[in-house]
Amino acid sequence: MLKILTIIGARPQIIKAAAISRNIQLLNAEQGNVCPVIEERILHTGQHYDANMSQVFFTELGIPKPYYQLQVGSATHAQQTAKMIEGIEKVLLSDQFHGVLLYGDTNSTLAGAIAAAKVCVPIFHVEAGLRSYNMTMPEEINRVACDALSSLLFAPTKTAVNNLHNEGLQSTKATFLQGRHRKIILSGDVMYDNSVYFAQLAEQKSTILKQHALQTGRFVLATVHRASNTDNVARLSAIFRAFIHLATQENQTIVLPLHPRTKKQMQALLPQALCHEIENCPNLRIIPPASFLDMIMLEKHAAMVLTDSGGVQKEAFFFAKPCLILRSETEWVELLEAGAGVLVDANQEAIIQAYQQFKNKSVAFPLLFGDAHAAAKIVQSIRDYLGDDCNK
Repeated sequence: MLKILTIIGARPQIIKAAAISRNIQLLNAEQGNVCPVIEERILHTGQHYDANMSQVFFTELGIPKPYYQLQVGSATHAQQTAKMIEGIEKVLLSDQFHGVLLYGDTNSTLAGAIAAAKVCVPIFHVEAGLRSYNMTMPEEINRVACDALSSLLFAPTKTAVNNLHNEGLQSTKATFLQGRHRKIILSGDVMYDNSVYFAQLAEQKSTILKQHALQTGRFVLATVHRASNTDNVARLSAIFRAFIHLATQENQTIVLPLHPRTKKQMQALLPQALCHEIENCPNLRIIPPASFLDMIMLEKHAAMVLTDSGGVQKEAFFFAKPCLILRSETEWVELLEAGAGVLVDANQEAIIQAYQQFKNKSVAFPLLFGDAHAAAKIVQSIRDYLGDDCNK
């Protein structure tokens, strides 16, 4: 039996982990669960600790409850990462793990990679090879460092594979535990797996459209959470002024599930007059953070998506929705190349202009992210890579 430690800490990682956990459970069920093929233990760092940003996803997506809880909470990047490294190292030293499974590009990802590398436990990175090439982004630092330390790099797209090759990771002479070498695998995207798997369930269980009286194709979904936007008063103001313009001048309903940190920064940074406009704009509907099933419903039934989230960009594409990207770059360049997304940064005029163009534009959504079986491929690749350990 293989024992894998899955490290998660932020909302997107919990959702991505659902696809892998589901496939591990299916694999074990095929053996009658008498002799599990893989024992997965989940460690939650506590990077996201708000119930609407974390716990609800375990319940809703059927993910096993975390075996370990670090509860690091909020702090500076260095403080938070240091606490995570210390806690993860203790867990890794307390038991025999064959590998550590990491997702995406958060501080939890970086901490897991450093802790595992130091004690020579193989690292398996899901969403490897994504690059914005903006080294001022904490996420870019985290993903680059994690890729450099990983044994198995699961790239969701061909572009991600090419990025890794260009960095020399494929041809590196680095060796890992028991003389194994690094492998790059074009796996497809686990979020595409989840979107396909949970879309029908969302239609059955989610009541968010009814709750907010939303009609299919008659609203725009928006999300704002990245520090580059939320911590800069000029950028945050420009984004919300664009929202207000679309809501008033274009008579467009905008639904904004508000990240707790964004709410805090709005109150701290935005001019009082702008806050008053936001609060009194009837077509700008600010709602609490949405669960995954509710987000699927909002993405599936929106006319368009405006976001600074990498994950939401992709999900918009999965559900064939044009996306305005509230950043100056994106790691998902495939969306730009397909004409399904456009970079508008935090530029009020660019946001308005792109909205007007997309409103009446026909957009293509080619298959770019695999065949919705990425998780199964990842689980099998881990088994193949650890083949010698399977027989011990």
